[in-house]
Amino acid sequence: MFTPKHRRTTLQTNMALPTHILVIRLSALGDVAMMVPVIRVLMANYPDLKVTVVSRIQFKPIFDVMPEVRFLEADVYGKHKGLGLLKLAKEAKSAGIDAVADMHNVIRSKIIRTSLKLKGIQNALIDKGRAEKKFLTAGNRKELPHVKSTHERYADVFRQLGFSIDLADHSFPKRMDVSPRIQHFFGNEPKKAIGIAPFAAYASKMYPLEMMKEVIGELDQSNLCKVFLLGGGPDETEILKAMEAEFKNVVNVADQLTFQEELSLICNLDLMVAMDSSNGHLAAMFGVPVITLWGVTHPCLGFTPFNQPEANQLLCDREKFPLIPTSVYGNSYPTGYENAMESIPVASVIKKINNFL
Repeated sequence: MFTPKHRRTTLQTNMALPTHILVIRLSALGDVAMMVPVIRVLMANYPDLKVTVVSRIQFKPIFDVMPEVRFLEADVYGKHKGLGLLKLAKEAKSAGIDAVADMHNVIRSKIIRTSLKLKGIQNALIDKGRAEKKFLTAGNRKELPHVKSTHERYADVFRQLGFSIDLADHSFPKRMDVSPRIQHFFGNEPKKAIGIAPFAAYASKMYPLEMMKEVIGELDQSNLCKVFLLGGGPDETEILKAMEAEFKNVVNVADQLTFQEELSLICNLDLMVAMDSSNGHLAAMFGVPVITLWGVTHPCLGFTPFNQPEANQLLCDREKFPLIPTSVYGNSYPTGYENAMESIPVASVIKKINNFL
């Protein structure tokens, strides 16, 4: 574990615990999903605590699975744009919050946080570990010590406010019922349900589609599972439709479901295969096993899906691509590294999946 020289003090002495926390995380989807298990532990340990999450409205279904959590919309491109964030801070204060947990620490969240601090509201903010991550992405590192996970960084924000939580105490809730409109996707045969999310924000984090088709072909031929293809947007949907047409045990659900329905489906999977992207985090927050394929990013940077073992992380060949991780988010890499994921053999992916069949 990478140990920074300076640690933020997390102990609060001689102070009453907050009774109503405003949790700020405005984007992105995966980062928002990673808060769920942390908030679960917090509220299990402090059942009288009120939590209000402020985020974008499209992320609200993530917290609908936690009815005890309140949600406050951040319309950052509408009524809360610019100085409208002060209006959002006023709405939060009117809701009775007495502490702010800033899990984002960007300009927008700083405006909200500072406005509330000036009104006497206690603040805590995330330490993103930028120095440690910069060290790990700076060049050729033979050893890759793991920095603190994002989940633990979120937990640290609550610890700053005086709450004692241990993520090892986490318990997953029972699975959501499958939405009636999508029950037919699962079929009547007793097959394992496997989600495959082949896309990512950057090509450097995507397993080559032709290689992924080989994986899907092997699963389809085994007749042991039903494969659900997940994605979004017209370009991804067209690609997944074409894949679906080639196989009998494959269903494309891209752009067919509401987000709430997609969460219902993900919750009832037996396995998720994903890139370093949001779908892995969505599955992990329900306790679904997740196999993650890593490109130019790396688990050492702290973004492994919650409670997923190291054995579920499939990595590129660092003998051939020694500069990995090249960046935190996969948006920067040397020439030739866009093909790094070709070094993960199809056979390795299939073997790992077969462990769950």
